[in-house]
Amino acid sequence: MSTLTIAIIAVFIAGYTLIATENLTKINKAAIALLMFVFCWTLYMVNPASFIQLMHPDFKGTADSLTQFVNSVIIEHLGDTSTTLFFLMGAMTIVEIVDQNGGFNWVKNVMHSKSKRGLLWRIAFMTFFLSAILDNLTTSIVMIMILRKLIPERKDRMIYASLVIIAANSGGAFSPIGDVTTIMLWNSGMITAAGVISEVFLPSLVSIIVPVFIIQYTLKGTVAKPKRM
Repeated sequence: MSTLTIAIIAVFIAGYTLIATENLTKINKAAIALLMFVFCWTLYMVNPASFIQLMHPDFKGTADSLTQFVNSVIIEHLGDTSTTLFFLMGAMTIVEIVDQNGGFNWVKNVMHSKSKRGLLWRIAFMTFFLSAILDNLTTSIVMIMILRKLIPERKDRMIYASLVIIAANSGGAFSPIGDVTTIMLWNSGMITAAGVISEVFLPSLVSIIVPVFIIQYTLKGTVAKPKRM
């Protein structure tokens, strides 16, 4: 085993250790994952020929063919991920611009309800369908931002926030652009928009109705006056 291989394994183990101990280190696991990824690929690029010869002993190419081979390896491992990442960055940028200009005020007005149970159902279905149009991560961020202004009580807000996560994942599952997994499958041509909607919509709907039906019995009374936007 070469020194570079040992170094890559050491970086990988150190990175996952920091990710697993995020609560202790207080370092964001996304930042650690990105740094780990950068260090591992940088070490790989120091001497890619040694790894290629290990995986393909018969490879006797020139420097140009080696470069092309390394490029193909990087594209194979990072192509789909990069496409998805850029899509999410664009979607979240648009959402942030819309929010800064008050574009989500209508969402707050539609969801406003004096009854806690009524608000629960409105939030569930709004999140469910919004996540199919956007993606579940962006929708979760938007809805939790709105919840902070609709629900002043922290205990109730945690219940609604939990439901938002369930509804966002349920709604994102039946849309080709609603979840990272479906986006990658759609980009690869493994699924079609009509196919995934027709096959997954009803199971997704059931997966949100059942939790809402159960959670509603933990909420009683009316919602306190919401904070101003």
